[in-house]
Amino acid sequence: MIEAELAAGAAALAGAESRREKIAQLSVTFPDIRLEDAYEIQRRWMKGRVENGARIVGHKIGLTSRVMQMTSKIDEPDYGHLLNDMHYFDGATVPVGRFLQPRIEVELAFMLGRPVKGPNATIFAVLDATDYIVPALEIIDYRTEVPRTICDTIADNAAAGAFITGGRVVRPLDVDIRWIGATLSKNGVIEESGVSAAVMGHPAMSVAWLANKLAAQGEHLEAGHIVLSGSFTRPIAVSAGDTIAADYGALGTVAVAFG
Repeated sequence: MIEAELAAGAAALAGAESRREKIAQLSVTFPDIRLEDAYEIQRRWMKGRVENGARIVGHKIGLTSRVMQMTSKIDEPDYGHLLNDMHYFDGATVPVGRFLQPRIEVELAFMLGRPVKGPNATIFAVLDATDYIVPALEIIDYRTEVPRTICDTIADNAAAGAFITGGRVVRPLDVDIRWIGATLSKNGVIEESGVSAAVMGHPAMSVAWLANKLAAQGEHLEAGHIVLSGSFTRPIAVSAGDTIAADYGALGTVAVAFG
């Protein structure tokens, strides 16, 4: 894609978010879009959000299960950026009107105490750099029409909408984070359940993948940042009036209402 097309793609997504109106898929508007173009559009969009007062507080990782990768016709995860105005806490009421078509997933959040740098980052480097892990819910949202290609998803900040943290804080070596289970309930009814090993066999593996992916762009995971390591449940749709609760057993619960 040429410069004008990259700028237009980022502006279109920014406009879709601010107007709360879906736009045509970028893969339709720009048929020659590649993965590299999609990530560049994402970076430009996020840069614009920062210039308008937002602050980058971390990253999210998506498509961490093999099933989702096969569905998206890709052989690796994808990633997006987290901004400070996306962060809510346990017990919050989230205004559903800020989203277009919100869905919610169960995740673990890695709170980094030290940087993690690629290109040779490992699970051990991630665990060593992590101050603590905390239960999290991610709200995913789409700013474009369907069907979407992987380039559409990546350009759309990997469908990042918002995230909620809560529950019990644990240090990464105090529990076996491969086997953290959770149930996801909507209005008191369990809709989904899963175990964290579904995230690339080990959630820290996805964080290491991200560090190595960012290294190719001359970037790294920063101390103080949050990384959502990927969902281990199917996303469920939410709407105004819904109450969502994720029960992580010994790690406590995270609950959020939608107003």
